[in-house]
Amino acid sequence: MTIIGYMPTFASGQINKCMWTKENIPDQRRKTAIVTGANTGIGYETALALYQRGAHVVVASRDATKAQQAIDNMKVSGGKGSLEIGVLNLASLKAIQAFADDFKRNHRQLDLLINNAGVMMPPASKTDEGFELQFGVNFIGHFVLTAHLFPLLLASKKGRIVTVGSGASTLVREIDFDNLRLEKPYDANREYAVSKLAGLQFVFELDRRLKARDASLIATAAHPGVVYTDLQRHIPEDVLKKAFQQFDTVSKPWQGALPSLFAATADGVGGGDYYGPDGAHEHSGYPALSKLLTGAERDEKQAKKLWAYAERETGMMID
Repeated sequence: MTIIGYMPTFASGQINKCMWTKENIPDQRRKTAIVTGANTGIGYETALALYQRGAHVVVASRDATKAQQAIDNMKVSGGKGSLEIGVLNLASLKAIQAFADDFKRNHRQLDLLINNAGVMMPPASKTDEGFELQFGVNFIGHFVLTAHLFPLLLASKKGRIVTVGSGASTLVREIDFDNLRLEKPYDANREYAVSKLAGLQFVFELDRRLKARDASLIATAAHPGVVYTDLQRHIPEDVLKKAFQQFDTVSKPWQGALPSLFAATADGVGGGDYYGPDGAHEHSGYPALSKLLTGAERDEKQAKKLWAYAERETGMMID
């Protein structure tokens, strides 16, 4: 959830008094998972933990070479499952379709979709279809990916969709639909916050729709806390160092992955749950229900407008 100038002030709700770690992940054998952005950082740690517990994990990355390097490193660590490269460029709707088509040719169901990949505060740029890059990758890309894979997720008896959020979503209260294609002067912080608010509105609207159809598939979300990863590569090192000085603790990627892993695998997780670290201000710690919410994330009217926008602009429906 790291963002320049951001300091959350909410306390986290506790799940229990235990420190839940990847050692608590139930057996994942006979499950298939896709983790986007799995070649580095939190995505890597998420994929590694699922592989270690027996899952077949698709390591989805824009770069096949980097994905293979990640797989090689995971195999050195050892695991009970299996690993597969998935070339996925979330900044291109055609590339997303190609990835999904390839997956569907080789798999009959999907148990876990971890929408983890993200872009944070790059120079002003757009996706292939003209969306502002952060909005286009962090929200639109994952919306379209979920739509393509939705039938396979429904085929799983206990399927879960986990979208990685950020405390940055609390910095904005609504989505400016007149500025999703860089129509206005670019503000990297604002556009990142908007993309993360959109991601959470997507999760909670998807949860409402799944419950309405009485589906066993659930949609959840998680944020990692304050973590130093490659996600911040667009931020100058001196600026990043100063920003991190605001926080009491900066976690390692393995710990930042725990809320996502909890949302994906733990017993008792419900649709629409949102998890984060249990430490002070949710900077770090172990998985707990998050309170980093302003109300905008669960605003049904906003979410329906966003959903309709995504369907109209991409031609994809989640049904």
